[in-house]
Amino acid sequence: MLSLKAVTVPATAAAAKSAETCHSGEPKGFVEEMKSATMKLHTKEQAKEGEKRATQPEERSVAKWEPTVEGFLRFLVDSKLVFDTLDKIVDNAAFPAYAEFRNTGLERSVSLAKDLECFREQGHTIPEPSSPGLTYSQYLLELSAKDPQAFICHFYNIYFGHSAGGRMIGKKVAGKILNNKVLEFYKWEGQLSQLLQNVRDKLNKVTEVSFLYL
Repeated sequence: MLSLKAVTVPATAAAAKSAETCHSGEPKGFVEEMKSATMKLHTKEQAKEGEKRATQPEERSVAKWEPTVEGFLRFLVDSKLVFDTLDKIVDNAAFPAYAEFRNTGLERSVSLAKDLECFREQGHTIPEPSSPGLTYSQYLLELSAKDPQAFICHFYNIYFGHSAGGRMIGKKVAGKILNNKVLEFYKWEGQLSQLLQNVRDKLNKVTEVSFLYL
């Protein structure tokens, strides 16, 4: 079953590792550092560059998961809450640097709303956000107000994780329970590689300059 834990735990740990580097003043670029930190928290079953040993169910290969429609719906609902929260944070921009990440093309809230409405029209009951989803979203709100360095690390992990491993998960789940249907959650307008590069450039720019003044 899909779980938000599989997203939030690596994001939190990677954020902590990268935030230490950000504060230490090492010359490594932010995106390069985050990728390195993230791979240390992935297993070989999750990513070929992964370094962690699998000890938990969510750390197993996606091919070994047994998803259900109900479990996937909970994942989509929690994901929408998280992406809604990210939109709110960058729109309100408690720190000026956050405004750099408005309208990047990576936003997922509208796509998730379409997918959930489609499931509803098919007769499925859409659940309320779960406790982990609510807790993580509140954590992001609080973090964004007091620790912008750590928040930017979470921002990176969520969006870039979804564009990579998240797409792989979506494809595997679709093959098992959705007759290979590709959800809007896994579609982007424009070239995804270019959208990601644009955000990489902004992340490196913001972290190289703004972390001194955030």
